[in-house]
Amino acid sequence: MLDLKSLVRSIPDYPKKGIIFRDITTLIEHPDGFRESVERLAEAHRGLGITHVAGIEARGFIFGAGVAIALGVGFVPVRKHGKLPGETIGQNYALEYGVDTIEIHADVVGPGDKVLLIDDLVATGGTALAAVGLIRRTGAEVKHAGFVIDLVDLPGSAKLKEIDVELFKLIDFEGH
Repeated sequence: MLDLKSLVRSIPDYPKKGIIFRDITTLIEHPDGFRESVERLAEAHRGLGITHVAGIEARGFIFGAGVAIALGVGFVPVRKHGKLPGETIGQNYALEYGVDTIEIHADVVGPGDKVLLIDDLVATGGTALAAVGLIRRTGAEVKHAGFVIDLVDLPGSAKLKEIDVELFKLIDFEGH
């Protein structure tokens, strides 16, 4: 097993002073690290009856598509407002200074579907909570989420657990 944490570059004071940015590009540029990340995320969710993997734009697409292939299920892109053609449904969520919206196709999942949510990182949990709420509005079930990185000092993981989403993560980082 690779030490995946060692493949993540930490960039101090980005995007602003006091923040340590956890850069997964160095992980996905490493072929064995990228493959192992996807395989570990998929393996943790085998046998759960997952019918779809939903990946949050943009880095969640990278890992989510690979996990969907590994599990042999469909992939649902969770995109920013206005990026999907056809009929969509959306969910607003709060940002530090404002509101944003994510969307999925209106007909992609529904009752009877079991969706696994995947993203590269969970921090405050805002986008992940919005994605869970959006998918659940279709009648689909979301009980599991997988992340490459959990910023454990921020409340995202706890917030997901509060809404009955079991969280699996590959790497813990302290700080924010």
